[in-house]
Amino acid sequence: MLSLRNFWRRHRSKILITAGVLGSGYFLYRLYNAHEQRLADMERELARQRANDELIKAQLQAHFENVQLIADTTLPHAMQYLRSRIAEELDLSQLTERLQKGKGKPYTLTSSEKLELWDRLKILSFTQMVVSLWAVTILSLYIKVQVNILGRHLYIDTARGLGSSLLLENVDLIDRDDQQNFLASADFLANNGLLALISNIQAVVTEVIEEKKLIDLFNTTSFYETVMQILDKFMSLGSLHQWIDYLMPEDSGHYKLGTSSSIDDTVLPNSTNFDQLMVEARTVLSSAEFGKIMGISLKVAVDALVEDMEAQCQSTGASLTSGMPLAKLLSRVMQIVPSLLREASQNQFIKIIRTVPEVELFFTLLYANNLVD
Repeated sequence: MLSLRNFWRRHRSKILITAGVLGSGYFLYRLYNAHEQRLADMERELARQRANDELIKAQLQAHFENVQLIADTTLPHAMQYLRSRIAEELDLSQLTERLQKGKGKPYTLTSSEKLELWDRLKILSFTQMVVSLWAVTILSLYIKVQVNILGRHLYIDTARGLGSSLLLENVDLIDRDDQQNFLASADFLANNGLLALISNIQAVVTEVIEEKKLIDLFNTTSFYETVMQILDKFMSLGSLHQWIDYLMPEDSGHYKLGTSSSIDDTVLPNSTNFDQLMVEARTVLSSAEFGKIMGISLKVAVDALVEDMEAQCQSTGASLTSGMPLAKLLSRVMQIVPSLLREASQNQFIKIIRTVPEVELFFTLLYANNLVD
């Protein structure tokens, strides 16, 4: 016992130092081990997040391709049906046939009858052209809006399904039937809005060109100004956003899909999701930003129309630039309509509108804003 005490007295400082070193070493080891564990946990979490991000990207790409596939069939279908409806409601063949017969047999028509037929042809040919131009421009923009809205909901669907921390609790998921019904509503213009559209544009056309005589000269400038005057007057009719009622139903709950649609021709059920999509679409169309884009697009379409008319005239040795009588211009007006209503993949007017920088920027910002709303 005495020797142990003596040993302690002689080596106490060494023992304490050694114990302190060992204790500090153990503490540092534990601290280092905990730090390493935290680093490993962080690396695993980062790896999990990276994998989750890649999964989200893959899911989003799959969802986008799914929507794009539906959208790619929507515009051609809508264009085909619109073309058939315009041809049905604005059939000028009887007028032209009667005028051709009167030309070959001078005594079959009186002068007043010829004049009346020419006046009707003048009004209806411009009506057909402007209706086609307006409908193609606005319909192509509207379907683009639809795709952007669906893109937002598919983003939400993917984020929620992967447990994203984004605040998405208040947004309903949109099932495939609602997506298809929403895109099928693009046929509303041809099914429900076309007759009113034709009637109102015809009234404006009559007001603008009724007093113009068949011998009056038209050149590229006067033709452009006439078409723009018709469009401006038409867009100023009624309330600020009255034109939307040609494009989509005011009450989506009572909207009936047309027979041209791939969806069954039945009254839609009270679908909150479908109603939500329609409300969002109307909100975009009613915005000041979309109004600007629509105005720009219509002007671009009219520019393309004038260029196409001039090219058509030059191909036959004529020239709209130097001017031609209205009577000769009417045949060019009727001939230009098929190119306006051409299949979507071959329609230069749709391609030109969609590549306008302001239009591209609008839809880029719309999609980006949708993701953060």
